[in-house]
Amino acid sequence: CFIFADEIQITLTIMESKKLYIETYGCQMNFSDSEVVASILNQDGYTLTDDIKDADLIFVNTCSIRDNAERRVRNRIQEFKHLKSMKPTLKVGILGCMAERLKENLLKEESFVDLVVGPDAYRDIPRLLEEGSDGRQMANTILSLEETYADITPVRLDKNGISGFVSIMRGCDNYCAYCVVPFTRGHERSRDPKSILTEAKDLVAKGYKEITLLGQNVNSFKWKEEGNDVNFSALMTQVAAISPELRVRFSTSHPKDISEELIEVIANTPNICNSIHLPVQAGSSSMLKRMKRNYTREMYIDRIEKIKSLIPDCGLSTDIIAGYCGETEEEHQATLTLMKMVGYDFAFMFKYSERPDTLAANKYADDVPEKVKGERLQEIINLQQESSHQSNLKDVGKTFRVLVDNVSKRSKLQMSGRTDQNKVIVFDRKDTQLGDYVNVECTSCTTATLMGHLV
Repeated sequence: CFIFADEIQITLTIMESKKLYIETYGCQMNFSDSEVVASILNQDGYTLTDDIKDADLIFVNTCSIRDNAERRVRNRIQEFKHLKSMKPTLKVGILGCMAERLKENLLKEESFVDLVVGPDAYRDIPRLLEEGSDGRQMANTILSLEETYADITPVRLDKNGISGFVSIMRGCDNYCAYCVVPFTRGHERSRDPKSILTEAKDLVAKGYKEITLLGQNVNSFKWKEEGNDVNFSALMTQVAAISPELRVRFSTSHPKDISEELIEVIANTPNICNSIHLPVQAGSSSMLKRMKRNYTREMYIDRIEKIKSLIPDCGLSTDIIAGYCGETEEEHQATLTLMKMVGYDFAFMFKYSERPDTLAANKYADDVPEKVKGERLQEIINLQQESSHQSNLKDVGKTFRVLVDNVSKRSKLQMSGRTDQNKVIVFDRKDTQLGDYVNVECTSCTTATLMGHLV
């Protein structure tokens, strides 16, 4: 009996000693996926660590949206070679879009990597670790038509316990010409609304005050079961109804799918934030056609006008690509004029980066010189900085209901939070706590930030 008890103690000690370290790159969906992976491995006896030197297993959750993103990951994983030489039992794995795109080639090119796992194969990680315990490299990059991880309660990796992400769907069927996502994340499939609501309610019960619904194209969400059709507008309404103290956001929308019904739901539901991220990518119909975006300049402007008419104070943000295949100066100017017309609060702006196996890579020449790409991107950035500043100046003198989510980086005597329109505002701390809703009057601003005081 003594020997048996001793063996149990040894087994428990070994299980408790397994430490998992995860680094995540790219979009919010990747961060959400890392929480799913942490949950799966928690059930397999792993606990999370913030110290990479303590780790028995290192995962890098990767992004393939641009070449620069992949190069960053390549450089980072080279640093793990030294850690493996110091700790031979250490396992290193690559997850996500880069794993899916490069598959087994990663194992050949990075010989010290132990696992390569695509976005739909995370449930298989414990088996891969067990079968690879003899030193073999393991991979699973099979895409699924059904996997949504709906039954897995994510281990929350956010630091503040205030804002959480809930993935409502996976994959993408849009096949924009420049984009690798449909090839790395597979076909679009929506998650059972019941499981989404269960996860959202669990977050609220744990004290979270804000939930962002995630998907490659959230407004194409649809679910049919026993004659009960749930579209994205209906899902948003159901999540918002969980608690009036819960803020609801979503990301990301496709302009072709943002319906008048959805705009009305946002306008008429107080706790759905008045903030819409609507990627335009380019401002001319000819460019949008080459990009396979399935809308025109006129259609996009119509959606913006509808948003502004129904939600006058709506925060608007976008994505813009500079120097896409064949872009003329006239097409570039069309992007600038559209930006001026809309007046975005902020934008994510990039030079075009050709991705292998996409339609653009196979059909069009990446023929805009790098120098021209850089110059056009800088024009876009300069215009957006001016637009952001003008937008922020309009907020001076206004009072906003703010969800406090951070201590200011500059001073512990100040706090920061986000307005309904998703703008950051900094103010004196006083007795304010993280997670509080407070009223803040904006007194000044920079291009990126509002400043104010409690009222």
